[in-house]
Amino acid sequence: MASDTLLEREIHQQPGAITRLLSIESEAVARVAEAIRAARPHFVLIAARGSSDNAAVFGKYALGAFAGLPVALAAPSVTTYYGRMPAVGGALVIGISQSGQGEDICEVVRQAREQGAITLGITNNPDSRLAKTAEHAIFLHAGEERSLAATKTFTAQLTVMAMLAAHLADDPALKDELAQLPDWVAHTLALSAGVPARAERYRYMSHCVTLGRGFNYATAFELALKLKELTYIVATPYSSADFRHGPIAQIEEGFPVLVIAPGGRVLDDMLDLIRDLRQREAELLVISNDPAALELAHTPLPIPAVPEWLSPIIGVIPGQLFALGLTLAKGYDVDHPRSLRKVTSTR
Repeated sequence: MASDTLLEREIHQQPGAITRLLSIESEAVARVAEAIRAARPHFVLIAARGSSDNAAVFGKYALGAFAGLPVALAAPSVTTYYGRMPAVGGALVIGISQSGQGEDICEVVRQAREQGAITLGITNNPDSRLAKTAEHAIFLHAGEERSLAATKTFTAQLTVMAMLAAHLADDPALKDELAQLPDWVAHTLALSAGVPARAERYRYMSHCVTLGRGFNYATAFELALKLKELTYIVATPYSSADFRHGPIAQIEEGFPVLVIAPGGRVLDDMLDLIRDLRQREAELLVISNDPAALELAHTPLPIPAVPEWLSPIIGVIPGQLFALGLTLAKGYDVDHPRSLRKVTSTR
């Protein structure tokens, strides 16, 4: 199902975008990591919205796991509407924004810098307000993203967070794994060539849940967002743990569940849940590189075998293509979802 839409083109631009990012920004990330180590922050606060907020969730796991830093997600309204800025003088404060123009994100970073926090902006726009407000900036180099749904900027944001974690850990093995990322992304696209056409089966789907855990908690949220903004269905993301605490009661025969379950520390937990969902007769779509997980799926969406910590960067791609295919199957405009603008300004 070739659509020749902006969205499809930008999905397929991801290997090149990540290659540029790794090539151009590695030295800058190393310098930022050195500055962060010198500042010795007690914790990290990340301000973001939309897909960038989902990238922040991945950062929470990557920085926690490899840099030993506790990470919190900011509540920008506390600053912009309630006129209070939490005490962050001893923190690393990161603003993530594709456009770099969000008023609330920039204001959090500005006030944090005034308090003496070390601040970092991650954006695709070097001329943006965020880039000028933060003490340090890392750029995505994704090229202009014209389709309203974020794809290549999202995976670039994940890659920046992974680069930062690897440099803060100063771990050569992590850096070597990062260098292989463009090839893994290209391989994922090749494996996923038929995914848009397979979405036709779900043309009349009006609701679903998306499930992930650990590093892929962020993937569950991002894929739910893609389905909501492109296909207008009610897609609700959960961690597999939270899902067991009540929401699993909604599962009945034919209920669609999209599960992200690559190999790694949480795979056994995810397999247990997939088997439970299969017994409850859910309609299972499974993104995985594990044969047992894929065997249990009604719609298996395979990805290459990669280190678990990098799996969100490739695991999101079959989901992007599924959302593309489902949008086309439903007859909607892929590149111009209703009620959306590319740059959403909030305060």
